Amino acid sequence: MLTKIFGSAVFGVEATTVTVEVNVDKGIGYHLVGLPDNAIKESNYRIAAALKNNGYKIPGKKITINMAPADLRKEGSAYDLTLAIGILAASGQIASPNIDTYLIMGELSLDGSVQPIKGALPIAIKAQQEGFKGFILPKDNAKEAAIVGKMEVFGVESIKEVINFFDTDEPLEQTVIDTREEFYKKLDFPDFDFSDVRGQESIKRCMEIAAAGGHNIILIGPPGAGKTMLAKRLPSILPPMTLHEALETTKIHSVVGKVKDMGLMSQRPFRSPHHTISDVALVGGGTYPQPGEISMAHNGVLFLDELPEFKRTVLEVMRQPLEDREVTISRAKFTVTYPSSFMLVASMNPSPGGYFNDPDSQVTSSPAEMQRYLGKISGPLLDRIDIHIEVTPVPFEKLSEDRKGESSVAIRKRVTAARQIQGKRFSELEKVHYNAQMNTKQIREYCRLDQPSLELLKNAMERLNLSARAYDRILKVARTIADLANMEKINGDHISEAIQYRSLDREGWL
Repeated sequence: MLTKIFGSAVFGVEATTVTVEVNVDKGIGYHLVGLPDNAIKESNYRIAAALKNNGYKIPGKKITINMAPADLRKEGSAYDLTLAIGILAASGQIASPNIDTYLIMGELSLDGSVQPIKGALPIAIKAQQEGFKGFILPKDNAKEAAIVGKMEVFGVESIKEVINFFDTDEPLEQTVIDTREEFYKKLDFPDFDFSDVRGQESIKRCMEIAAAGGHNIILIGPPGAGKTMLAKRLPSILPPMTLHEALETTKIHSVVGKVKDMGLMSQRPFRSPHHTISDVALVGGGTYPQPGEISMAHNGVLFLDELPEFKRTVLEVMRQPLEDREVTISRAKFTVTYPSSFMLVASMNPSPGGYFNDPDSQVTSSPAEMQRYLGKISGPLLDRIDIHIEVTPVPFEKLSEDRKGESSVAIRKRVTAARQIQGKRFSELEKVHYNAQMNTKQIREYCRLDQPSLELLKNAMERLNLSARAYDRILKVARTIADLANMEKINGDHISEAIQYRSLDREGWL
């Protein structure tokens, strides 16, 4: 007897429906075809034990299973439940009049319990698009899949529930979520707040500008100056995620199995990988490609603490994703693209000893040590960082003050207003949403200077020995400063402030 049942394969951040054809005939044998990996090939042992422990069995006949499309590689243990139900239906052990109207996925334990899977959200989106009546999956993933709506989602804890659903019409509990209500309910404020930061008013101003324009930023300062503390609070002043951004972000985290019972993500991600990370772990890839840290930070912040400690090869592979805001991983037989639109926040000590240019410190570094240390950060990478700012230690008087600083709520209001101005400005452009994304042509159009401002910029570049790469960055940042001030034209004050944020372009650094 031949039975067709449906599962799904996740490829990148998109899903492809997999048709599982199960044929039970005379003879003996178990044949699984359609490019399954080892985890799927081993599934017959898990299925046999799960069925036996629930009063069923794999029939002693010739079982042939084809997973179509046959040229698409399938991986993982999420097909256990699909294959098990298909075998029971094809061997006549359960009735299956409407089994082909449901998409079924789940990993089986030996006792028949159903374990969570990865990629439930993209699978649910594809199932809804292809008109399936419902999606049966592990209970831990049900909330995640129910985000999609317009389709029945049933979370199950054991294979027995699925068998009874098809064989005896015993109802399953449907998971229903109002996506918009869920999203707005979770728009809580982040744990970290800028009101906790004592002093550092100029640095907080700089962080506000970076958030308003989506600019990448690097913080340079000695140990204990507060670089990490400031970076962790940056997401608290970024504009709230839109529903579209939340779905995009949740999809990526779903593929790596980081959502499960959380449902829809509504907080911007903050990723802070260790400096020993490999290039594959950072940008994604592997034998079976998975999103890396830069994709996990999509629509959020990627924080690289102690930037020169990262391997140079790791930093260099970020250059293309920083420019294109997506990363493409190519293999001999396929190509996968992951979104990676994030704000890069990096921090570093000014020297190997950490106290370069500090008159109160006795720790010094030789010119050769400085060159080796700073040489780990290439010019092309710095080209993609708009703001360089020096962070100095906070005096004791400031640390001991009882008065709290300005809250993240107040700063976020100004940032959101500036982003709205940019949204209107770039409304007709497809890939530009905020100032940091402008190319050279758009900079010339939206960052025009009057003659006094142009002279000011020219003099600053000559006197401070600023490199040519600083020119466009200064104009972008000045445009954001003007937006925060709700001013249509860039003036000399905006240019002057933007020039301050190019520390690493000055003579004596690189």
